[in-house]
Amino acid sequence: MSAGAVPTDTGYVWHPGAELVQASNIKAFLDDLGVADYEALLARADADPAWFWAAVLRRLQFYRPYEQLVDESRGKPFARWCVGGTTNLVLNCIDRHRGTPTWQREALVWEGEGGNIVRWTYADLAAEVSRLAGGLASLGLQQGDVVGLFLPNIPQAVAAFLACAKIGLVALPLFSGFGVAALRDRLAAARAVALVTADASTRRGTVAPMKAVADEALQSLPALRHVVVVRHLGIELAWQPGRDHAYDELVAGRSDELPTLELPADAPLMLMYTSGTTGKPKGTVHTHIGFAAKMLLDLGIVMDLKASDRLLWMSDMGWLVGPMVAVGVPLAGATLVLAAGSPDYPDRGRMWRLIEQFEVSFLGLAPTTARSFIGSGGGDIERHDLSSLRICASTGEVWTPEAWHWTFDKVCRRQVPILNYSGGTEVGGGILCGTVLHPIKPCTLSRALPGMGAAVVDDQGRDVPRGVVGELVLRHPSIGLTRSLWHDDERYLDSYWSAMPGLWRHGDWAVIDADGYWSILGRSDDTLKIAGKRTGPSEIEALLAATGHVVESAVVGLPDAVKGQAVCCVVTLMPGTTLSADVRAALSKAVVDGLGTPFRPKFIVAVAELPKTRNMKIMRRVVRAACLGEDAGDLSSLVNPEAVAALRLELEQAGHRP
Repeated sequence: MSAGAVPTDTGYVWHPGAELVQASNIKAFLDDLGVADYEALLARADADPAWFWAAVLRRLQFYRPYEQLVDESRGKPFARWCVGGTTNLVLNCIDRHRGTPTWQREALVWEGEGGNIVRWTYADLAAEVSRLAGGLASLGLQQGDVVGLFLPNIPQAVAAFLACAKIGLVALPLFSGFGVAALRDRLAAARAVALVTADASTRRGTVAPMKAVADEALQSLPALRHVVVVRHLGIELAWQPGRDHAYDELVAGRSDELPTLELPADAPLMLMYTSGTTGKPKGTVHTHIGFAAKMLLDLGIVMDLKASDRLLWMSDMGWLVGPMVAVGVPLAGATLVLAAGSPDYPDRGRMWRLIEQFEVSFLGLAPTTARSFIGSGGGDIERHDLSSLRICASTGEVWTPEAWHWTFDKVCRRQVPILNYSGGTEVGGGILCGTVLHPIKPCTLSRALPGMGAAVVDDQGRDVPRGVVGELVLRHPSIGLTRSLWHDDERYLDSYWSAMPGLWRHGDWAVIDADGYWSILGRSDDTLKIAGKRTGPSEIEALLAATGHVVESAVVGLPDAVKGQAVCCVVTLMPGTTLSADVRAALSKAVVDGLGTPFRPKFIVAVAELPKTRNMKIMRRVVRAACLGEDAGDLSSLVNPEAVAALRLELEQAGHRP
């Protein structure tokens, strides 16, 4: 990577107050362990991961204590956790609150696109989970069976996830916008035997059928025996007697207090397919104790989620954030604010209105969401009272400085910390995170999460000095890591463990600055090599955004006979801006001024939207394939596949297709 990839804005813009620090969950954790500070915790956890994870696990409940914390007899990649112990995610998320004041507090508040609101207490959530678990059991589903969850962002999606856990079924969350092929392929790969879905969802006021999509997908899946249907919108449906079951009828009259099944602590909880940034999506495997411990650490301890918080993190159950909040919020005894649809529909400032209306104190958002609000003029953010916020968390993409500062100024009012969070589906959460103990630097991540041995190394697996870019790796198996890939150990080893023996290679470029702050600089497989100099797309994209003309961009490298690769930029422009000769020249000049003449873009094209995954990551491999006129491969994870055809057309009209 070139030196320009290292962030140049190293000033602190936010400092934690003494009261916040003293009241924080991480400070209480440090005090309980008798550790002086976060740096000392990292050092001891890195030297003795078993000591650290045992301390985290003391905050969770077991039916039977584990006999061995971690078993690495098959090697680091296949570590087993809490051997001999038994537990259940539902024991920790719901049952532990029974008989406490939390039981009658709100667990969930939901708003639909039409403005209808549903409120569930913890007692309500427990009853719904028990009734649905009983209904699923009545269909003959047994421990270890895989159940697809193809649902919009509605309360029943949370209930279904927890109901599967309660009786030992393995949940398979699926993006609510999937088409037939994507849905069929994942259900087939997972060997699912049942599906919970809805009649339809609404997207920006338009009805989007879901059961009809499922019906078509299931034509070639005879092993999937049962479909449970939530009549969310009440539309007319085709019905297959014996296979299809109405959700309301299935749960009617069942016990509100079904016993939670005692399971081996490391029993599979969830299959979560990656977004497929390279190749076909991979089925990651997360367990009851692994996912609970990781969410307790990440959200509860490090990110300071408290029982008094009301959390809004608009997502879909088909992206890891959906299960994260469905588990992390009840673990903390907090309140989850759910909203179906988009952050800017039906009102353009819906996200800001939700914060004000429901007194949200913990907000999660992606940089892409911030950029979209910038592009639309802010969504009337100044009209809304956001004073309830105390934490803002972000994940999903690398920040551009302009989007970060806009969020800090407009959303956080320069008072609320942005806790940047980076990890992945395969990790079951984060590797790096901001904390309320550390001052904030724009676009950075304060520290590594403990117990994972996160490091930045060269291609030989050797630590690089601070300020030098390298590969992000883990030196220790983490309790949250996928246990393998579903029925594919060989691909698991090839994907994460084979490149640097003994190290988990995450696939990101990273750098640590002189003060110990981390920056993620993009995927290592997105690297550009221009005239012998390596760089990541994020630093070029930041230069484009800094001109004020660009909302967001995808920068890719294309073959060049002289330089090896040439820079090519696909951009979306600010409202009212066109790609005139002057704007094109300004964008090109910004890249040259920032990185040098060899990085002058070969071409710049403007599109209405960039191809993105369901978790709003820009798919640069798809952009590159379009620029080369090649097959883009698996597009099933795209939220906007129409953007690919539009990009190809724009390239052709501009004369840039090969």
